[in-house]
Amino acid sequence: MAPTLDLFVPLQSEGGSIIESLIPLALTIVVFAGFWKTFEKAGEPGWAAIIPIYNFYILTKISENAWWWVILFFIPVINFFAVAKVSIDVAGKFGKGILFGLGLMFLSFIFYPLLGFGGSQYQGAAQFGWECVRLVG
Repeated sequence: MAPTLDLFVPLQSEGGSIIESLIPLALTIVVFAGFWKTFEKAGEPGWAAIIPIYNFYILTKISENAWWWVILFFIPVINFFAVAKVSIDVAGKFGKGILFGLGLMFLSFIFYPLLGFGGSQYQGAAQFGWECVRLVG
């Protein structure tokens, strides 16, 4: 009869390679660098990209949505649509289309560095010193 110890396989390994630890760290740094440069292009402080929750506020500010959109990021199911709208609006402020905005949402580790380090310029109204006026009709 075979020993029972040989039949069991551990559910977790005793440790991974250093590469498995560095890949998520590298992706996080790339996303933060892209956020940082995107915020600077929009005239906001780059350091705001690394402050949790405050970076959501700055993104809604860049996309020229109301401040209360930040609250929608924390409501399940609704947050999916809120992030989609803000991402598409941010892409639009940099002269990009809807598909680029969806890229910001789903593949942020690729699209935020492209936006931040690429040649696109921020085209928001605040850049020109204009106030956004909404006429109610």
